[in-house]
Amino acid sequence: MDQSIFLWILCAICTVTGLSGLLLPLIPGAPILFLGLLFGAWADNFHYVGIWTLLVLAGMAGLTYLVEFAASILGVRKFGGSKRAMTGAAIGGLVGLFLGIPGILLGPFIGAVVGELSLQRSLDEASRAGLGTVVGLAIGVAGKLAIGIAMVGLFLLKRFI
Repeated sequence: MDQSIFLWILCAICTVTGLSGLLLPLIPGAPILFLGLLFGAWADNFHYVGIWTLLVLAGMAGLTYLVEFAASILGVRKFGGSKRAMTGAAIGGLVGLFLGIPGILLGPFIGAVVGELSLQRSLDEASRAGLGTVVGLAIGVAGKLAIGIAMVGLFLLKRFI
């Protein structure tokens, strides 16, 4: 098999996997997406997509993590959560990683609620902080997906236009 065909196949597989990983919590979507686009650039011997574009794509991949983190914190804060709720959400998210998809989705919520309850807040206030965490996570996923689509768009612009 020709090397460029093999690289284009890797590009397609990694790009699709990376984009889906931006939605699914257990797959490191941004690095896999970047790797896929790197394979695509390599398939053309970096003729169309060069080092500067790859550096921008790498920066965009890194930005997905900042967006996810910031969205979670802002979600908790916007819904009246305390720093302890933010810490609880982070711990709940880490513990949830080991419990599969339900744990990943419920862990931050439960962590934020427990964090608020530890401050003697009412169940209503604690639930709002938990809801803020979920809203923040959803906004973070949307932001990551938007960046991922922009990465693919930039690659396609450089490659075909």
